[in-house]
Amino acid sequence: MKKLERMLNLVAALLATERPLSRQDLRGKLPHGSYSDNDESFRRTFERDKDELRSMGLPLSVENVPGTDPPLDGYRIRPGDYEADLPALTPAELAALHLASNLVRLDDVPRSDPFWQLGGVAQSDSPQVGAVADVPADDVIRLLMSATAERRIVRFTYNTNSRVVEPHRLVFTRGRWYLAGHDQGPNEARQFRVDRIGGPVDCSEGDAFVRPEDPVDVSIEPAWRYGEDGTLIARLLVHERHIPWVSDFLGPTGVVEHLADGSAIFEEPVSNRAAFRSFVLTFLDGAEVLGPEELRSDIINWLEPLR
Repeated sequence: MKKLERMLNLVAALLATERPLSRQDLRGKLPHGSYSDNDESFRRTFERDKDELRSMGLPLSVENVPGTDPPLDGYRIRPGDYEADLPALTPAELAALHLASNLVRLDDVPRSDPFWQLGGVAQSDSPQVGAVADVPADDVIRLLMSATAERRIVRFTYNTNSRVVEPHRLVFTRGRWYLAGHDQGPNEARQFRVDRIGGPVDCSEGDAFVRPEDPVDVSIEPAWRYGEDGTLIARLLVHERHIPWVSDFLGPTGVVEHLADGSAIFEEPVSNRAAFRSFVLTFLDGAEVLGPEELRSDIINWLEPLR
């Protein structure tokens, strides 16, 4: 289990308990695999986690576990210790933000930035905690963060087209930033890869919008399912050695036919031909587009100059 996930689970357990929990009690409340099965390894890791929580400024309380003789150290985070910090967030939400803001570092964002202040910062004499993830960020990301939080319309160029977007979600996943929201031009939900935004992003103070109850979320489905090329249903022949991976990636319902030689035919919606072409070519001779002819010809024509 990754460190960030373990630490989030640990903070959740410390917040949820109404009485102090011993080290072993906490071990039992976290998902299996959070800590090593070896007692000494568990003890060392737990002590490091505990020290890091303190160094981040989380109010970890140490008390005697009731009914233990000799007394055992127990741990918890009292929700009341957070209530005055940021009333707009629940104590659990604030603790999670606090932890994430210490373990995930946005490139080029100084510690004085309001993003970090939301989660609280360690005192100046506290030891620095190393981040477990570096997330790229630049002026465009910071502007989109502000626009999303403040519900302000953004304008930018994407695929040479001018866009006017009500930003609902800004998410970093699979190594890239994605923006999801309502595109006012076609009047529909859209998703944009931020690194493909061309030129500056405009975000005017007066252009506010009302966020819907069901905002557009970022989908992590394959990129070729989102685009403006017009949707085609591709028939993809996959060699048997690749079937387990493709089936897991696209979903088992994509298989429409199993052939006698062990290969299989998948059907997959394609709205971004370039993205789908890149996917198919990763299999070299292990996959072939059977149809429709328009999509098959598109890949053949792209490959011809490379012969």
